Amino acid sequence: QVQLVESGGGLVQAGGSLRLSCAASGRTFSSYRMGWFRQAPGKERESVASITWSGGRIYYADSVKGRFTISIDYAKNTVYLQMNSLKPEDTAVYYCAAGAISGSLIPTSFGSWGQGTQVTVSS
Repeated sequence: QVQLVESGGGLVQAGGSLRLSCAASGRTFSSYRMGWFRQAPGKERESVASITWSGGRIYYADSVKGRFTISIDYAKNTVYLQMNSLKPEDTAVYYCAAGAISGSLIPTSFGSWGQGTQVTVSS
């Protein structure tokens, strides 16, 4: 069982930066793939970035490559999503999730989810 708590969302102007945090706790999260997803109004939830807890596999959606960075602070058991050069199109609720390493990078492959944090980017 994995518990995830996100923080760090807010309102920022285009071109600005935010860092989202996902504090993880539980028994087996160290063997999971961690992911960040986002969902804008009227759109499907989409994968933004993912990382295995070991750090061996990292994935970024094409739309955020070069702008977003996913990382883990092992001392704090916290997954971060550093978001730079934010665009209005990045506006969404962002969710942290945990799933099996062998799973696909789709929302249904992730069984544990945080509550979500709103990111709003103004033009």
